[in-house]
Amino acid sequence: MSKRDRTAARTTPYSPSPHGLALLRDPLLNKGTAFTDEERDALGLRGFLPPAVLSMQAQVERVLTHLRGLPSDLEKYIALNALHDRNEALFFRVVCDHIDEIQPLIYTPTVGLACQRFGLIFQRPRGLFISAKERGHVAEILSNWPYPAKLIVVTDGERILGLGDLGAYGMGIPVGKLSLYSACAGIHPKLCLPVTLDVGTNNEELLNDPYYIGLRQRRVTGTDYDDFVDEFVTAARETFPGVLIQFEDFANHSAFRLLHKYRDDACVFNDDIQGTAAVALAGLFSALRVTGGKLNEQRLLFLGAGEAATGIAELVVSAMVAEGASEAEALRRNWLVDSRGLVVKGRPGLTEHKLRFAHEQAPISDFLTAIRTLKPTAIIGVAAVGGAFTPDVLRTMARLNERPIIFALSNPTSKSECSAAEAYRHTEGRALFACGSPFDAVQLDGKTFIPRQGNNSYIFPGVGLGAIGSASRLVTDEMFMAAAHALANSVSEADLQQGSLYPALPRIREVSAQIGAAVAGVAYQRGLAGGPTPNDLVGFVQTQMYDPSY
Repeated sequence: MSKRDRTAARTTPYSPSPHGLALLRDPLLNKGTAFTDEERDALGLRGFLPPAVLSMQAQVERVLTHLRGLPSDLEKYIALNALHDRNEALFFRVVCDHIDEIQPLIYTPTVGLACQRFGLIFQRPRGLFISAKERGHVAEILSNWPYPAKLIVVTDGERILGLGDLGAYGMGIPVGKLSLYSACAGIHPKLCLPVTLDVGTNNEELLNDPYYIGLRQRRVTGTDYDDFVDEFVTAARETFPGVLIQFEDFANHSAFRLLHKYRDDACVFNDDIQGTAAVALAGLFSALRVTGGKLNEQRLLFLGAGEAATGIAELVVSAMVAEGASEAEALRRNWLVDSRGLVVKGRPGLTEHKLRFAHEQAPISDFLTAIRTLKPTAIIGVAAVGGAFTPDVLRTMARLNERPIIFALSNPTSKSECSAAEAYRHTEGRALFACGSPFDAVQLDGKTFIPRQGNNSYIFPGVGLGAIGSASRLVTDEMFMAAAHALANSVSEADLQQGSLYPALPRIREVSAQIGAAVAGVAYQRGLAGGPTPNDLVGFVQTQMYDPSY
């Protein structure tokens, strides 16, 4: 088949032509026991299904009953993954209707353990594994994908959550992210393509794992690595014109470089840098509605100096400048602490992404001393160091601030800087708290606090929806700023009263539509979109949202 024929096949609407067993084994078309008697006759399904005809709602209830009886979250992940593989509409109906219960099972925190056990629980392949040994043939591999991809989430598996190098086992992350794109923002699953670029792994445990499914070699680096990634990006854009590519869980030394290389020429973004920044900024906007302060009056201290920390700091600087601060003033209000202590001017060995936030200050080796010295109004944990926000850290923040802003954003839960209960207890219930992993409600002194995750799933699905819906040529920082404002504006006064800095997760599709409209608005305003501006941006975005049904 020629390249033109392959492209035509992918861009032709998916036709429900399979019959019989082939139909039941196609997850995009399978309805399971919901096929009616008439459909069973017409589609050659007689005998392949038991005689009862069950509605989608009955199937949802059956799935939940089974799921809730399983003994561990990992077994629930496996069961949901199997459902995803056989009946996508039912899978997404379960996720959409029970997002509070299901999201932690298909994404953080459970997906971290699933990635660690990926070789043991691997069942049916989903997405594309493209290995370094296939250099020169990436376009051919991409052309094997049968659907018209509009959205690719790609990882090289080197920095999976806070767990490090998991190599090919990192495929669980693109699969999970794209599940949230479909559930939270209505990106049709046939438009979504998860990709793992397998360049090897430096994880000795994996290299010695008899069930490891990836390349058993050390990671490809340097020019060979860059050329391989470039071949992928070039081939993806040619194979799927207008595709949005999300870089996911690349290590710092690759993430910043790749984003800088492609962001001005292709429709790409890095969720760990830009998505995390937008969700954190939205949380700050919400917290400031409680304190009454202005963003450009805050002093932020980050525990961490990698992709997440500098991504948040850069977006905060832009927001402070938008409020009237000079860039120099805004930079001075953002400080980083890494594994060697406070990032200060003159310290040797600072990487480029840290240099902008290296200020004049005597060296400080520990986080608590940095707090006592700099007197921040907010601390933001993104270093994946579990328990780093100690009782002394929390009590010190409470002494310095009437309403201390405390964001423990690392995940999975084992890497969280503190729990919600610790944050509220050690600040006498005065903390304005957000977390990267889910925590239960906290009872303290007769008041109930409802902490909510500062999870990127509030941001990236809506950003993708807006970019794809408007056919934007680029994804810009201005779009992430607009997304942060839209998310913060979705937080109600009732949310704030109970300590929630983000809206309730069951509202996520409504929130994603608002974010999508805000992002599309920027695309149209800046001349990046692929058509005239719709009269009703929210309505325009909503018409493009997939709603799982039979």
